[in-house]
Formats: sequence, structure tokens, C-alpha cells
Amino acid sequence: MGKRLEGKVAIVTGAGCVGPGWGNGRAAAVLFAREGASVFAVDRSAAAMAETVAQIRSFGGPVATHCCDVTMAAEVAAMVEACCAAFGRVDVLVNNVGGSSAGGPVELSEEAWDAQVDYNLKSVFLVCKYVLPVMERQGGGAIVNTASTSGLRWTGAAQVAYAACKAGVIQFSKVVAVQYAGRGIRVNTVVPGQMHTPMVEARLAGQRAGGDVDALLRSRVARIPLGFMGDGRDTAAAALFLASDEARFVTGTEIVVDGGMTARCD
Repeated sequence: MGKRLEGKVAIVTGAGCVGPGWGNGRAAAVLFAREGASVFAVDRSAAAMAETVAQIRSFGGPVATHCCDVTMAAEVAAMVEACCAAFGRVDVLVNNVGGSSAGGPVELSEEAWDAQVDYNLKSVFLVCKYVLPVMERQGGGAIVNTASTSGLRWTGAAQVAYAACKAGVIQFSKVVAVQYAGRGIRVNTVVPGQMHTPMVEARLAGQRAGGDVDALLRSRVARIPLGFMGDGRDTAAAALFLASDEARFVTGTEIVVDGGMTARCD
């Protein structure tokens, strides 16, 4: 069996990482490159992408980088143009930018709400807005949007804007999938659960456990029937299937990667 993305060009947004380890974007970029894709790695920070790029180059994978704020339309348009200039086409898009802010409607400021909507939902809209015409001209493509189990159910903390946006990503994907199905473009969502990514140490522990990483890890594992947390490589494996020709008859749906967490009722 050959490489599953041989000859394809993949944009991966959020391809950097806030620390050592396997974030969803880094894992997707590296795995897609191993599977033959030319990877166009996108992040706000070139430094955050350095380890991702180093890993891809260590096995000779083609990779180019682009710094872009995916909440800004002009920057997104320029990014997609840059990918086409570098590699000639866009076959796969992984929308992987996002992050949570704590709080319900009363606690969350209006400014924080707006920022969450821009970061988690508008970013998906904008990148699709500029990639879809490229894929349509080519006669097809595959888009994988990253949501969260927070968009399906309560996951242990009040983060109402994040949850609403991630639910929005799932429905956005369904609508676009049906709209573009006749044009050879598939759109699906990967829905990670309580993953142990570098974000846990860098941000979440401070938000939810007073900086106590071990306490946060214990509380997250306790919700998972399989008894351990996945990491970005598990998210990336699901995204790879959805991006590959193996999923040629899969569109408008989602793969939940959560160790069984959302299947239990307590």
C-alpha cells in the first residue's frame, strides 16, 4: 500500500505548538508529510512551527511555512495565494486553530465572547472561504475541520463561547459538505476529547486547576472510559483518514476521538 496522501498538497493551520509534545496541528502536519503530502504549515508564530518543520525535514518531507492570523480575511487570502504559488494547488485543508476561554454568559466579557467566536469559528469560515474556490477549480478536495467534544456536551468546565463555537464548527461542516458535494469536495469534522496536548501545561492548568497540572490530568482521565488521554497523534490519525481517498464516500459527518467520554452519561 502506498502513502495515503502521495502527491497531494495540504494546508494545516495551527501547525505550531505552545510547547514540546504533540499538539493537534503539529501531529497532523508531520503525519500528513509522512504519508506523502506537501505540507503548507500555517501559524501566527514562526517560532511555534520550528519543531514541526524540523521533524518534517528530518525525513525529507516537502514543507513550506506561512505566518498568518486566520481571523483576518486579507491575511487568509494572501496565505492561500502563497500556498498555490509554492505548490500549485490545495488538495487538503485542516482547520486546526482554536482555544478556550473560561466562563458562562455572566462571567465572560463581551470582548472575550467576540474573540472566541473569531478564533474558533470565524477562522474556519475564512479559510474555507478562500480555499473552496481553489478546490472547485481543481475539481475536488477534502476539508477537515477540528471541533471539540465541548461542542457536543458538558466536559467539566463552563466555557460557553468555546462550546458554542465548536458546535458551530460541526454544523458549518455539514452545511458546506452538502453544498459542495456535487463539486467533488468533501467536508468532515474531527472531534477530539480530553487530549494531553502541550496546551494542558501551557494554558489549561492555569485556567482550571490553579496551575496544578497533575490535578487537572487526574480530573480529565477520570472522565474517560478507556482510562487514558490521547494526544495530538490520535486526532491526526482521524484527520488523515478523513483527508485520504479511503474516505471517498464520507462527507458531512464527524469522527469523535475521546476514549468513549461522550458515550457515557455520568
